Amino acid sequence: MMSLPFYQRHHDHYDRAYRHKALQSTVSQYQKETKSKSAVYAQGSAAYARGSAAYRHASAADFSLESSAAYSHGSSAHNLESAAYSYGSTAYDHAAVQSKRSAAYSLDSEALSKSSAAYSHGSESINKLAAAYRLGSETYGLGLKDSNLMIEDQSYKMSPKAKRARQHLVSEDKENEAIDYSVPIFTGREVNISGITDTEEERIKESAAYVAKRNLFATGEGVSVSKVAKSVSEEEHHEKKSRKVAIRESAERVALKKTLEDTQAFHKKLNQDKLLHPPEFVIEPRSHTIWEKQNVKFHCTVAGWPVPRVTWYKNNVPIDVQAHPGKYTIENRYGLHSLEISTCDFDDIAQYRASAMNVKGEVSAYASLVVKRYKGEIDASHLHAGTFSMPLSLGVTPHGFASRFEIKFIDKFEVTFGREGETMSLGCTVVISPDIKRFKPDIEWYRNGVLITPSKWVQMHWTGERASLTLTHANKEDEGLYTLRVVMGEYYEEYSGYVFVRDADAEIPGAPGAPLDVKCLDANKDYVIVSWKQPAVDGGNPILGYFIDRCEVGTTHWTQCNETPVKFARFPVTGLIEGRSYIFRVRAVNRAGVSLPSRVSEPVAALDPADRARLRSHPSAPWTGQIIVTEEEPAEGVIPGPPTDLQVIEATKNYVVLSWKPPGQRGHEGIMYFVEKCIAGTEDWQRVNTEIPVKSPRFAVFDLSEGKSYCFRVRCCNSAGIGEPSEATEATVVDDKLDIPKPPGRIMPTRNTDTSVVVTWTEPPDAKELVGYYIESSVVGSGHWEPCNNNPVKGTRFICHGLVNGEKYIFRVRAVNAAGLSEFSQDSEPIEVQAAIAAPSPPYDITVLESVRDSMVLGWKQPKATGGTEITGYYVNYREVIGGVPGKWREANIKAVSERAYRIENLKENMVYQFQVAAANLAGVGTPSLPSKPFKCEEWTIAVPGPPHDVTYTEVRKDSLVLLWKEPVYTGRSPIAGYYIDMKETEAKEERWRSVNEKPLQKKFLKIAGLTEGVSYVFRVRATNQAGVGRPSDITDPVVAETRPGTKEVVVNVDDDGVISLNFECDQMSPNSKFVWSKNYEPIEDDSRLDIDSKGGKSKAVFKNLGEDDLGIYSCVVTDTDGVSSGYTIDEEEMKRLLALSHEHKFPTIPLASELAVEILEKGEVRFWLQAEKLSGNAKANFVFNDKEIFNGEKYKMKVDQHTGLVEMIMDKLEDKDEGTYTFQLQDGKATNQSSLVLIGDVFKKLRDEAEFQRKEWHRKQGPHFVDQLGWEVTDECNVMLKCKVANIKKETHIVWYKDTREIMVDEEHDFKDGVCTLLISEFSKKDTGIYEVILKDDRGKDISELKLTDTAFADLMNEVCRRIALSATDLKIQSTAEGIRLYSFVTYYVEDLRVGWVHNDTQVRFTDRVKTGVTGEQIWLQINEPTPQDKGKYTMELFDGKTGHKKTVDLSGQAFDEAFAEFQRLKQAAIAEKNRARVLGGLPDVVTIQEGKALNLSCTVWGDPTPEVSWLKNEKSFVSDANCILKFEAGKNVSFTISAVSTHDSGKYSLVVKNKYGTETSDVTVIVITVSGQTDTAKHTVSISGQSQNNITVPKKKKATTMSKPQQEKEKKDIKPHVDEIIATEETSDSKEIPRVEKEKNTENNQQTAKKTHGKAAAARTVP
Repeated sequence: MMSLPFYQRHHDHYDRAYRHKALQSTVSQYQKETKSKSAVYAQGSAAYARGSAAYRHASAADFSLESSAAYSHGSSAHNLESAAYSYGSTAYDHAAVQSKRSAAYSLDSEALSKSSAAYSHGSESINKLAAAYRLGSETYGLGLKDSNLMIEDQSYKMSPKAKRARQHLVSEDKENEAIDYSVPIFTGREVNISGITDTEEERIKESAAYVAKRNLFATGEGVSVSKVAKSVSEEEHHEKKSRKVAIRESAERVALKKTLEDTQAFHKKLNQDKLLHPPEFVIEPRSHTIWEKQNVKFHCTVAGWPVPRVTWYKNNVPIDVQAHPGKYTIENRYGLHSLEISTCDFDDIAQYRASAMNVKGEVSAYASLVVKRYKGEIDASHLHAGTFSMPLSLGVTPHGFASRFEIKFIDKFEVTFGREGETMSLGCTVVISPDIKRFKPDIEWYRNGVLITPSKWVQMHWTGERASLTLTHANKEDEGLYTLRVVMGEYYEEYSGYVFVRDADAEIPGAPGAPLDVKCLDANKDYVIVSWKQPAVDGGNPILGYFIDRCEVGTTHWTQCNETPVKFARFPVTGLIEGRSYIFRVRAVNRAGVSLPSRVSEPVAALDPADRARLRSHPSAPWTGQIIVTEEEPAEGVIPGPPTDLQVIEATKNYVVLSWKPPGQRGHEGIMYFVEKCIAGTEDWQRVNTEIPVKSPRFAVFDLSEGKSYCFRVRCCNSAGIGEPSEATEATVVDDKLDIPKPPGRIMPTRNTDTSVVVTWTEPPDAKELVGYYIESSVVGSGHWEPCNNNPVKGTRFICHGLVNGEKYIFRVRAVNAAGLSEFSQDSEPIEVQAAIAAPSPPYDITVLESVRDSMVLGWKQPKATGGTEITGYYVNYREVIGGVPGKWREANIKAVSERAYRIENLKENMVYQFQVAAANLAGVGTPSLPSKPFKCEEWTIAVPGPPHDVTYTEVRKDSLVLLWKEPVYTGRSPIAGYYIDMKETEAKEERWRSVNEKPLQKKFLKIAGLTEGVSYVFRVRATNQAGVGRPSDITDPVVAETRPGTKEVVVNVDDDGVISLNFECDQMSPNSKFVWSKNYEPIEDDSRLDIDSKGGKSKAVFKNLGEDDLGIYSCVVTDTDGVSSGYTIDEEEMKRLLALSHEHKFPTIPLASELAVEILEKGEVRFWLQAEKLSGNAKANFVFNDKEIFNGEKYKMKVDQHTGLVEMIMDKLEDKDEGTYTFQLQDGKATNQSSLVLIGDVFKKLRDEAEFQRKEWHRKQGPHFVDQLGWEVTDECNVMLKCKVANIKKETHIVWYKDTREIMVDEEHDFKDGVCTLLISEFSKKDTGIYEVILKDDRGKDISELKLTDTAFADLMNEVCRRIALSATDLKIQSTAEGIRLYSFVTYYVEDLRVGWVHNDTQVRFTDRVKTGVTGEQIWLQINEPTPQDKGKYTMELFDGKTGHKKTVDLSGQAFDEAFAEFQRLKQAAIAEKNRARVLGGLPDVVTIQEGKALNLSCTVWGDPTPEVSWLKNEKSFVSDANCILKFEAGKNVSFTISAVSTHDSGKYSLVVKNKYGTETSDVTVIVITVSGQTDTAKHTVSISGQSQNNITVPKKKKATTMSKPQQEKEKKDIKPHVDEIIATEETSDSKEIPRVEKEKNTENNQQTAKKTHGKAAAARTVP
């Protein structure tokens, strides 16, 4: 047998009570109670005596079935004197009996119009017996009242001491004993009479009795009745009743009993569910606008049980009908209440309120009345009590024709912040003009556009001038935009302010905030769906789910409805008891604990919806007294048919809700239901509710397996048996049908006020059933997020209030629906919270700080009002003053200056000037200052320094202050040696100035002590140097030595974590104020030592690591205040004290280097670990999983390393049962600490999946694979290297490279020694773009990695290549050439994507034939031909890599230019000399071998300008022409050497010497003459005139050229080294006309190739990008 579900086990006793109760009818219960208790119910009737001034009457009725009542008249005795009936000598008025029979009261003439208490007093025994009568709950509790009593009952008030006073009740045993009458004070439950009751009906009776007794005795009416009764009873005499009287009284008693029973039956019909219901206005009264002298009638319909008592108010004052006879008529007919006002005038203009109250509470409805008076000629006969009509074209207001009210709000409520549980009040003073006393405004309050009505949570008040609204117990449901609307006739004005309600402090640290807006949906007999909204605050840990609690109305016992938390924000609660009312609340839970409960829901009754609709549709129908009974054929024994329309109306991963309709065949007996389930695709049906059938056609099925599909069906049952099942539902998958929404997008913050920012966003796509949005804010850099709202907001725009002015915030938004909260959106762009700004006030105290012949330096003081934002700069104007007459103002600066000192240039010497200064901020330029006093522009020649400037004071106290200043602009003829400070009292004469310091100060601040409290002082500062003391500064503004109220000092604090901080608070901050910290009165720019955090009126400077570098004076100034500032000195002794205190605070907690974390190891193992900063050898750890300690074993491998502080636990595999919370508990002596990690839901699933993936990945990595995917890097040589890291490689593993699917052939095979595969691409360019792929494979498998180098990726790579090339550029150097000056730099290599630019003196160089740029190989150069002095200056080479510019600079001016220019001139002259020097161009061989007797003819060509001189040498001796040897020199260029017949004497070395003024060159030829006898087989050679023949053997010719002296040559070899790094001179190429000699033995083809290569290089050198 299946065990009962938890919700049925918990409420099993309720079901048994319900089944027992179902066997009885309501009538039999009441009869049983009346028999057991013998309650006495009395009702008095009235007897009217025309000649008497008092009514005397009493009646009694005993509703017990075993007892009877008797009436007595006169002096006759009766066994029950308290039940006796007496009346005077006048006739009995039966009509009065009928009018008063709805209550058991005894009334005299004075109290008849006021009392409605249920008591009866005998006329003879009232001054003898003070019997306590119990009010019948079936009389008052069922609302037996007529209209007159309802009118009278409206004035009763509750006694404020009713619950604390002692009861005085007379027991039934002493009922016949005469005692003095005492007024009983009743509590809510009559313990000593009825005892502790357990049923709903008895609680109803007790509550009704309490209200009746309270109303009776709160007015003190019982006492007055007693007194009147005593006086009347003295005149009474006892008579013996006659038979006739007894019969008549018996008949009247029977008639009265019949009337009471009829009324009782009627009210039973009204309240069929026998439950308490709070008052509810079915129809509210509506407002009216009428004409004067008309009648008006307000109507309203009220429902509730017990029947509510309705009271009418005018401007919150109860309406007294008796005080205004004929003016007001109040009626009540079966729940329809009305107030009629006759002949209205201006005094009737007011707000009217109908208040309905019963034991369940009080509710009010409002309506306004406006009475108009027409200022025209209208027949007064039309202004009667009926209707009146007039043309629509007349626009009439309540106070005249065509006029209008003006409504203003003053003393308004601002944006309000509160916390749950607090009392919050909003108020606004309303000024209405014209002021018409008779005409009262309508005051309406709205929350988020919805009208607010008074309740126990909300109270409203209007004094006639001020409207207020009070939240007695604020909850997050109360958060929203509150609007006050003041309505005057046809006009109204509104004022709105937002109210924020934060979560109350959690009872458990880290617990989430309370849920909100708990509602009950789809209520039925034993079932209801509870919905709520998730809180914005999760306590720092994800919310694991929610607990739902219920409480039966009238009790205080809360019962938890679910054992495990539910995440879905809707939950079906079952097991309710039919007919009972419940309230619900919800609590959130995370790993830290459970939140505070939410605000309770509205009460809901466990009833069938049809019954509830029927009761609400006929709440107050009168009973006719006729009961029609129809007889039907008995249907007992009929087995009900199957239910119909079975369907799944909601499905989540926790439960499935079924709904169906009852069967048509069911008989007259009630039916119940059994629910069955089976897994889809099977027929294995299982009953869900095995023991207890359900009564409602709704049922929630729990304990289903997530992800599986189920079918459901339902059977009906009654006493006859169990019927056939319904048709089964379609297969339903157990999972959430509603998805968590996606995060919103496009978060856009915009500035709003000085403390608020408007945030807008876009709705997430495919969002369903959105509840609203939560917005969070964070100060940039803090990492701490705060909720901006605690109640989800509709729409996509929200104003975030309560921000700190000047801070930069980022925002994020998350969407909410019943499934949960979405992920946070992306963070918005940072925005600084700024206030509205204005232009600053004028600067003042303009002074001259320095003056020369044509310029002056001015100084001035900062404006007193900055305009709400920082001053961005100042503008200075000046004008000439000639003969005391000022001229026209001129602008001194176009661009604003940031300092409060400025030099005005181009002034006229000895001219008198006036100046004015204007400050500027973001709002614009402020008003200029007043013109300064005249200053003469003349050069200061004094040796002493000028005046210091910007003298200010701070940290003003009653006996001290700190003075600050800036050094003078004019320092004199020597450096400043120090400063002197002067002071005097403000009102003292000039001779009262006195020096504060005797020795000059080196620093620019001084704390001046010894001041007299309350005295005003002024100060000035003078600078000194070797020449003396200079002119004093301008005096400061007067300052009074006083410590102002509320002044606070900087306080040093060491928190529990040992963090040392300086703290400063300010309660005088304006919206634009900021905290400015300084060290030694200099701004703190280095944040590596100090973290500053300012929020609201508090600022904290936290030391990161207090040390000797932090010694000094720390000061904090609050801007935009009246000088709020303070300082604190940290010296070496104080530093030691703080460090010792910090260490103490850190102990005894074990500091953790890292919290508990989880990671997946290589093989898929799960490792939990944390690390403590330090552990001793005695440290130990406990491991806890889901609150149960776990130990080292097969599943868990645990380890504690005391040396490293590492605590870890390794699990081999993560399974479903391992979902939960893991906690590591550390203990080291007295020091303890712990850290937890929650692995639940999606987090656990993600971790489990990752572990499984790692396990599979490990198996994959058993073959060759890539550790790092293919990527690129640029080498230092600017080449591109493609690389990837591989692992698990063996000898047979191959790697193949591809580009655009084509294999790349690699020269050598990779050996994989370092595990990195690379592909080097040298001189990377556009041709290398494409998709690269590398494949790694062997017999175990293969792995592929791909890299796309196209489009953006290629551009990024080229940018990096260009950047590396630009970084490789050498410094610019200067090189002189024969053509001019060359600037050049070398790079690794050049690509076209690298853009080169040249700048000369900040001007882009324009390239011409004279100025050229180019690239030769790796050299980037700028050639300046024929340089001139205009080419001097600073040259910058700019290399742009596509993103960033790189610059190289050289200064070609001064000595550098002069030396380079001189070298250029020298090289130019050397080039001319080289070009024009004498030289042998060709023709002579090195060696000539000739046979004796042959003719020798040698010829060659010479050149030179001027024409060279030609001479010959033989064997280094001069040689002249003779008959044997003929030497010729023709045409200035042709030289010939002829020997007609050579002989051995002619052998030797011949030298041809050519010479001109540029140089000399010698060409040698060796002649060898062989005799005939020495003739060999060698061929004979004949030398032609030109010196060439076909068979000539030519030896390379060595030429000797002399153009410069040796010192000159050495000088040429040296580089020019001016004030730049290096100047290099290059050799000039030979003249183009020179024909180099080539050995004839060399291959002609090789010569051609060599020439071709040379030509190629030359071409490359001429390439210009």
